[in-house]
Amino acid sequence: MDSPNTDPLTDPFAENNLQPYFVLHKSSKSSESTAKSPGKSRKRRLDSSPKVSSTNENTSDDLKMEAFHCVWSKIESKIKDALTSINADVFDEIGQWVSESFDEICSCRGPVDPSTSSLPYPFVNNGGIVKKLFTGLVFTKNIETVDDILTFADLGLNLKSSGYHVANISSLDFSTKNGIGGCLRGLLRQLLMVDVEAAEMSLLASWYNDRGKYDNPVIVIIEDLERCSGTLLSDFINMLSEWAVKIPIILIAGVATSVDAPRNLLSSRALQHLSTSIFTLKSPAERMDAIIEAVLVKDCAGFSVGHKVATLLRNYFLKQEGTVTSFVRALKMAIVQQLSIEPLSFMLKFSVDDGDNKRSCSEELAKLPEALVKHAFDLPSYRTFSVQRRNKYVEPNVMTLAHGLSELQRVQKVWRSLLMCLHEAGRYHRVALMDLYWEALDPGLYNSRSSDNNLESAKGMSLLSNNHHHFRQQKADFTNQVIRKMRDLPAAKLSQLLKSWERLTDGTTEVHEKINELQFQMVSEDGKSRRAELTDISKRHINRRSLNACTSSEKAMTLATNLIRENMQPIECVPFHELVCFRDVDKLQSALVGDPRRRVQIDLLDFHKILKCGCCSKSVGTLVPSMHDTSIMYTLAQEHGDLINLHDWFQSFKAIISRSGKKGLKQLASPKKRKDSSSSQNNSDALSQARFCRAVMELQITGLLRMPSKRRPDYVQRVAFGV
Repeated sequence: MDSPNTDPLTDPFAENNLQPYFVLHKSSKSSESTAKSPGKSRKRRLDSSPKVSSTNENTSDDLKMEAFHCVWSKIESKIKDALTSINADVFDEIGQWVSESFDEICSCRGPVDPSTSSLPYPFVNNGGIVKKLFTGLVFTKNIETVDDILTFADLGLNLKSSGYHVANISSLDFSTKNGIGGCLRGLLRQLLMVDVEAAEMSLLASWYNDRGKYDNPVIVIIEDLERCSGTLLSDFINMLSEWAVKIPIILIAGVATSVDAPRNLLSSRALQHLSTSIFTLKSPAERMDAIIEAVLVKDCAGFSVGHKVATLLRNYFLKQEGTVTSFVRALKMAIVQQLSIEPLSFMLKFSVDDGDNKRSCSEELAKLPEALVKHAFDLPSYRTFSVQRRNKYVEPNVMTLAHGLSELQRVQKVWRSLLMCLHEAGRYHRVALMDLYWEALDPGLYNSRSSDNNLESAKGMSLLSNNHHHFRQQKADFTNQVIRKMRDLPAAKLSQLLKSWERLTDGTTEVHEKINELQFQMVSEDGKSRRAELTDISKRHINRRSLNACTSSEKAMTLATNLIRENMQPIECVPFHELVCFRDVDKLQSALVGDPRRRVQIDLLDFHKILKCGCCSKSVGTLVPSMHDTSIMYTLAQEHGDLINLHDWFQSFKAIISRSGKKGLKQLASPKKRKDSSSSQNNSDALSQARFCRAVMELQITGLLRMPSKRRPDYVQRVAFGV
């Protein structure tokens, strides 16, 4: 190490030319409000993760882990099924096009001559498509690349299931660095299943002419055409076109923008070889609606989110430009947070099981400790409910909890059925389910509707009528739009809509009966109108029929208004919703946006909780040589204030790793106080300094260290802590 009198900045040959850094970390709330004094040193310790009751943790940890695996596996399966289902029509259309293109290639291909199988330009019966390359342009409607990868991977699997030879090539293979050889190697690697040194099309021709390969084409899928190098892609297409008949190659390319993308990217010669067909995938909003319907609206796993969390997820999706993958990742984080925060959140597992849920749920509730049962009745939702219903003296036991959970499921079933009815009506005017779902979760709208439900002025009014000032203030724009547009539906579509409502509300008696009653009235009125038409076909009766249709629309609007006002209760307004509904938007936002510096700090200080090693766990609070170098360095830094002498920091670190003593940083602050150790050191000074430098670099990379803004006058190398 350099002595304090040596200037390492002016001495280029200094052995220990270590630069000063700032150590950055967050202080506690109390210290943030206190003014900092640069001359005084302060001791700081980072708070660990939120404390959890040890009794509850030991009781429900295993159940929570089991619940997470059950819930997320069910949700993940539903998401995959939803995306597969929404792409099924397009994939079937692409498969039919591939079959027709292959038949056309086979119709012009002449007899196969094994002696010329490795040469391009074979003799054909019809020379019209000798160098034509059948190309399918799949428009992804600006889905992010991460979604493109998953979509085209599913397309490849779908085509492979038909027996086709499929190779998915990334746009990274079409980089100028790899050249045309890199593109061809990626193609051969997937089809031949081996790495080849010399990338030549003759190898692919020989492989294809083997026994059993003639019956199916070779399909090359490029995930994102616009991210490829135009020159390389043009050369690749020209090369494939030379073998387009002998090796029936069909090209499928993803396009994110417009039809002009290939024309803007490829050369004119390459464009002449393409025989293009266009296919369009569903939009990101439609894909998102399918996921929300399958996971959050339909009761597939019992998990739900609050209105503020739904607002965050909705905005997160929109700001990410329609990235479905990011939404799924955020949903998974919400489930993890819910299971880690709420002691009774393992109850989600019973919503996933398809067996006797009530029996198994009651059995598990009976096994719960009294403290956990009492915790359920201390939840804010139940306290509010008990005050409103004046039943605060009900005995908090397992039977009451089981009844409350059953009522929660019943209310949610009605809410889901009404939301799907709104969505069914919104299909005629392209109102997204995500917007209706976000609006239907708002407890403020429900409470304002419920408080106004008893007012005489609200009777017979539309849900958000322009004549009602209170409803106009609710700002339920999407629900308002759907209900108003029902007035414009023709009689046939209105009848079809009510039949859909009847199907969607099956199992919810209070809603189902009212819809059936309206259908019966419409059938009766339609019968009367037809009898009137048979007796006198005049303008007056035609107008009467139109009036009846208008009356039916008004009745449907009134029915929807009353059902929403009386029965569409968001989950945040139901007792015990905290057990299955995640509402901590701050924690989810922190997990999405990231707080890496604090996470790294906590991991460095409590690493033994993560590694669970025996050597370090037994020495909690003390430094031992078996600890990671970076953890030793950061723990030593915590023992001082904002500024640390770099030389003393190194000596403290060296003392720990060489087993020469467990002295703190302050004890070794002055070189005069250090004592020579008689025991032999296992590491040399050079090795110790190398390990020290590496740990300093790791702390710098993680953002915990930085160069100071100003050099100190005495040139003493220091490390400063900052917020």
